[in-house]
Amino acid sequence: MAKQEDKIQEEITQEEMDAQATEQVEGQEETPQEPTWEEKYNELNDKYLRLYSDFDNFRKRNIKEKADLISNAGAGVIKDLLPILDDFERAIKSNATTEDVNGLKEGFELIANKMNNILSSKGLKMMESKETAFDADLHEAITNIPAPTEELKGKVVDVIENGYYLNDKVLRYAKVVVGQ
Repeated sequence: MAKQEDKIQEEITQEEMDAQATEQVEGQEETPQEPTWEEKYNELNDKYLRLYSDFDNFRKRNIKEKADLISNAGAGVIKDLLPILDDFERAIKSNATTEDVNGLKEGFELIANKMNNILSSKGLKMMESKETAFDADLHEAITNIPAPTEELKGKVVDVIENGYYLNDKVLRYAKVVVGQ
């Protein structure tokens, strides 16, 4: 009887083990498999290639936009200066037929004022250099002359070419004569 009980016990144990093995196999099929290293590599490589491609497209688009901006940068200023060019053409035509010198002078002064106003609106400002202390950061000394008065020593006596600022940055240095 002990042998029969042992046999029955072995059969029950064997059935339980088979049932557990079946459950484990079924459980493995239900859970998703871990991606292999090759699949992970391919996925990451694909993401990298897409990101690199997006960046390359961004870089090319940015270069093109900068080139367009540079090539068209002066268009606004030139468009604003076209009426002045028209005024000069009219003044030249009028100069050929008129005898009124005062009228010509007045016309050219109006054109010059119009041009100064347009350039001022774009941020251009003329330097005030005459009778100021010589500053190598703002002035270019053409020559030195004896100062006419004691107070003009080391100061600008004459301005040969005016200097200009564009938005508070020196655009052109003033060419000046300095008193010694």
